[in-house]
Amino acid sequence: MARSQALQHAWQAFDSGDFLRQLEARVAVRSESQEAGRDDELRRYLTDFVIPDIEKLGFTWEIVDNPVDGFGPFLLAERIEAEAALTLLTYGHGDVVRGYDDQWREGLSPWRVVIEGERWYGRGTADNKGQHTLNFAALASVIAARGGTLGYNVKLILEMGEETGSPGLKAVCEAHRDRLAADLFIASDGPRLSADSPTLFLGSRGSFNFDLRLRARDGAHHSGNWGGVLSNPATRLANAWSTLVDAHGRILIDGLRPPAIPTAVKEAVASLEVGATPGDPTVDPNWGEPGLLPPERLFAWNTLELLAIKAGNPDAPVNAIPGEAYAHCQLRFVVGSDRERFLDHLRQHLDAHGFEDIEVSSARMSQMNATRLDPTDPWVSWALASMRESSGKTPTLLPNLGGSLPNDIFAETLGLPTLWVPHSYPACSQHAPDEHALASIVREGLGIMAGLWWDLAEQGRDIVKEREQWHR
Repeated sequence: MARSQALQHAWQAFDSGDFLRQLEARVAVRSESQEAGRDDELRRYLTDFVIPDIEKLGFTWEIVDNPVDGFGPFLLAERIEAEAALTLLTYGHGDVVRGYDDQWREGLSPWRVVIEGERWYGRGTADNKGQHTLNFAALASVIAARGGTLGYNVKLILEMGEETGSPGLKAVCEAHRDRLAADLFIASDGPRLSADSPTLFLGSRGSFNFDLRLRARDGAHHSGNWGGVLSNPATRLANAWSTLVDAHGRILIDGLRPPAIPTAVKEAVASLEVGATPGDPTVDPNWGEPGLLPPERLFAWNTLELLAIKAGNPDAPVNAIPGEAYAHCQLRFVVGSDRERFLDHLRQHLDAHGFEDIEVSSARMSQMNATRLDPTDPWVSWALASMRESSGKTPTLLPNLGGSLPNDIFAETLGLPTLWVPHSYPACSQHAPDEHALASIVREGLGIMAGLWWDLAEQGRDIVKEREQWHR
């Protein structure tokens, strides 16, 4: 029984085509949580393609209906070994964003895995079917290499609504808190820093979405007959936005800015390079908070973005002053931000600048809190060492992902140390047409996860004890 056997078993799953065949079957399920009428497909993904596989690994399971009407179910499962002194919780999501079937390049389809060189095209290959499928394939390899036992318990929560903001996830975790109790959380989502750099991140930036709207009057009015005597809501909304963030992306409201970057976080991101993978967009050096390096702006600071704006008819403009204007906006924020009062800060700022007529409201279903495990936590050094041994590379440590995940539920609601090991890369076209995984990352990821699952059995109890001393 050797660590190397577990890794070889995991790589063989890739080399033989077994992993690809499993992924092909899962990608074919149209589990679009953003589309109405997909309830049967969301449930079928669990019953036909996940449950049979985890049953073979010794898991018992239950499908839990979503407490929020109209959204997909949850799978709760556990593999319990008598007298195991350590428990792992892992997670994934089987739902995907809309397929956008007619927008994929000729020869590709969101519901069929098409291989072109290193790229495996298909909806969910990167987000998130490929990632949680990989983790369980690696777990199967470790169970086989260890003769059917792990020495620790494994619990799983797999949701079918992450792409709609994870409705019901917090309520389910609260209701099943004892059932989901664990010592450690490890899961996979999001991208690596770059394609060739194994990555560990410890949380995510939060996401606060809000709307700005100005209703000046009913209907539009001819710009020649009324221009100069009727206020233009689009003009006022544009001017209001310019008081929130300047022309270089710097946030102008103190209440939306974070505290100073902690030293441990600064040290963790100091050597990172953003936008180094071929196909990445070129980083704008003068965008964002002055005085910060690009990785500090991306991983350790807040950003305020205007995601969509509308007034009149943009596709067929006419000579008329619009009656209203609307903008959908987003604040990505880090730990320490004044998250409970974002809406108050916006309202007070708009009023102080003479924009009392602009409505501001939050989009509650799109909110996720910021989280970040302390980079000096013993679990972090353990995971980095394991990843280094398995890959032969020095892994990248991100204090948190630049994007947002429901990690606050695992870190805060369940109170767990959280480790994320992504198996995608920034240019994977996640959420867009032509989404794809890279075969090299998949194969490397299988080895990395097999190593982590193996090392958890060998070293996990010692890390729990070390962590108890570290907290003191």
